[in-house]
Amino acid sequence: MKLETRSSAALNLETTMSKVQRFEDLTIFQMARDLCQDVYAITKDGEFHKDSRFVQQIHAAAGSIMDNIAEGYERDGNKEFINFLYIAKGSCGEVRSQILRASDVGFIDKDTAKKLYNDSLNLSKSISKFITSLKGSSITGLKHLKPES
Repeated sequence: MKLETRSSAALNLETTMSKVQRFEDLTIFQMARDLCQDVYAITKDGEFHKDSRFVQQIHAAAGSIMDNIAEGYERDGNKEFINFLYIAKGSCGEVRSQILRASDVGFIDKDTAKKLYNDSLNLSKSISKFITSLKGSSITGLKHLKPES
């Protein structure tokens, strides 16, 4: 049963990846970009803005998610891509921790914290699913899907 799921995931990955021409086309990258924009928005004003070290930390963590997805994609091989996706997933956890801290000290309201926390958690789950698909795929790297130039 599990084997069928992996085959299904691999087939889904192959279908998805055949439509991807650049890292910007990946849904996980788009989700990471949205999260990063939201993180920057909450740090623009108020008390949060005054804590420059905290602002730098949360900006770096949110940006790291996007950057590691992009860098891993550009490496063209699944093994390296998966490694960078794990780093991006770790950065999702870092953002969630920082969102909780920002909420705990009153920098953001509970509703905003809940939305950002859930967005980061959903992104982390999506990255995990993508990693599982890559691991179960017969495609050994994105370079094998790119048209010859």
